[in-house]
Amino acid sequence: MTTHLEALQGALASALGERVAVTAALGEITLVVKAGDYHDVMQTLRDNPALGFEQLLDLCGVDYSTYGEGTWEGPRYAAVSHLLSVKNNWRVRVRVFCPDDELPLIPTVTDIWRSANWYEREAFDLYGILFEGHSDLRRILTDYGFIGHPFRKDFPVSGYTEMRYDAEQKRVMYQPVTIEPRENVPRVIREEKYGMK
Repeated sequence: MTTHLEALQGALASALGERVAVTAALGEITLVVKAGDYHDVMQTLRDNPALGFEQLLDLCGVDYSTYGEGTWEGPRYAAVSHLLSVKNNWRVRVRVFCPDDELPLIPTVTDIWRSANWYEREAFDLYGILFEGHSDLRRILTDYGFIGHPFRKDFPVSGYTEMRYDAEQKRVMYQPVTIEPRENVPRVIREEKYGMK
């Protein structure tokens, strides 16, 4: 007797073959796809009746530069999608790595799921991942004049400029960051007989 997870793994293996690497952990399946196969695999995941992933629930960017305490040796940027099949009652995670760290570029999936539009804009805004073929790739969470991508691991913690509203001038003001970096070291209090009766 096969479990629900095993049935999904079998359906994925027969539909996608060698185009993906499939891993199962903690009751979830993750597919790792090469950037060149990404669009075709996503199209198959939606259109294959045995799979039927009709909903894109989420798509986010990831910066792996300090993953595993800096031991990661693969590509730096990835886009991770979560798909849902209501008909089959199963979910899958799809990870695609950007082949070039200097110009992180992967195909868009907005033509497959319209919900990818804002998710891809968010990944572009926060991580700098470019989605080839996206019709309106522009910032969505930061200001248009914002410099850099704030979720990258090498982005400075305090940023470069701050924005505030000046009530006297009745306009938004931009100025260099005035926050002094500081380290908070917690004070540890030890009692000799703590936890002993």
